[in-house]
Amino acid sequence: MKSPILCLYGPPGVGKTSLGKSIAEALGRKYVRVSLGGLRDESEIRGHRKTYIGAMPGRIVQSIKKAETSNPVFVLDEIDKLSLGNQGDPSSALLEVLDPEQNNDFHDNFLEVGFDLSKVMFVATANTLNTIQPALRDRMEIINVTGYTIEEKVEIAKQHLLPKQLKEHGLNTAHLKIAKPQLEKIVEGYTRESGVRSLEKQIAKMVRHAAMNIAMEEEYNVKVTNEDIIKVLGSPKLERDKYENNEVAGVVTGLAWTQVGGDILFIESTLSKGKGNLTITGNLGKVMKESATIAMEFIKSNADSLGIDPDVFENYNVHIHVPEGATPKDGPSAGITMLTSLVSLFTQRKVKKSLAMTGEITLRGKVLPVGGIKEKILAAKRARIKEILLCEDNRSDIAEIKEDYVKGLTFHYVKEMHEVLQLALTKEKVKNAKKL
Repeated sequence: MKSPILCLYGPPGVGKTSLGKSIAEALGRKYVRVSLGGLRDESEIRGHRKTYIGAMPGRIVQSIKKAETSNPVFVLDEIDKLSLGNQGDPSSALLEVLDPEQNNDFHDNFLEVGFDLSKVMFVATANTLNTIQPALRDRMEIINVTGYTIEEKVEIAKQHLLPKQLKEHGLNTAHLKIAKPQLEKIVEGYTRESGVRSLEKQIAKMVRHAAMNIAMEEEYNVKVTNEDIIKVLGSPKLERDKYENNEVAGVVTGLAWTQVGGDILFIESTLSKGKGNLTITGNLGKVMKESATIAMEFIKSNADSLGIDPDVFENYNVHIHVPEGATPKDGPSAGITMLTSLVSLFTQRKVKKSLAMTGEITLRGKVLPVGGIKEKILAAKRARIKEILLCEDNRSDIAEIKEDYVKGLTFHYVKEMHEVLQLALTKEKVKNAKKL
């Protein structure tokens, strides 16, 4: 049977390349890997014609020659990072390689005869699908490899990363033991990622510290304590991924998708005397700025039903800010968050405790679905959030997520903006509420 061409996509460090290696081991076939990052010459794939000096076959044929078999498991790493050069388009050259209907007679310019690639099992890896040519994406079966929960990271560290680092440093379990609570502390305080790459670096630091003490014949704790972690790795660097209080009007927790997984972001808004101007800051892209404008216009047109005095819009300026201005933020995830922030500000009502939300809005008052739900939910769990507001159309995304991931979370599904406000805002006013 012709094997389907798989494309594993997901954030960095989740083990996509390792998965390709494991497929080769499981099938008992040779493993070949070619990194396509930055490749911009078509002849790297198709080979050079023999008329050129220094002509040689393309990477595909070279790798098969090196593997000495016609049916290896072939990992095409970083297929999303192919670039376009003056010497042709390598991603178009890959179309023939990755098409099960065509690759039984792949033409390499150097060989000058058709070569049968149909026995090869191709596994491509990518961090994002947006930069892959649509025709190329169409030929592959897309498998999403998502990030890990804290519990999964601790298990990966315990079963794989720690033994691997001990072996590489010439130590064994008699020289160093890191218990689960300490591994959890390393995960939560020193890494902020979907994968486990920086987690491995932090564990390597702990192992190196033990190896140094053994070499210098100095005393150290074989069983690592919390104090040892702070001594070796420094004080915890990443405590900002935590939910903040709801004592201030206009501060709402949103959920965002980033290249390295999910994240929570705070949207703040404030009023000042003025002529009704709207200012938006926080390094936001076009889509997020549009979301803020839509939210503002919706509130103005529905001021009576929301219990807001229309004169407020003419006498006060509104400023919306999304902290961490150095980080570029864009996407359709913050519409309902901005709306809730503004209504909370105008009515001076408190936002419900431990609540986060994600969804896009329309001028008619509808809530639209968004993507990256699993990553966002992992971010909410990391931040100890209890309730999540989502669009009704995202219900099917939740059904696909493992129960362990959604344990302890309550989901509210909404269709209209009025439902969002009913669920998100309490009747209670904030302390020292402004009189508008």
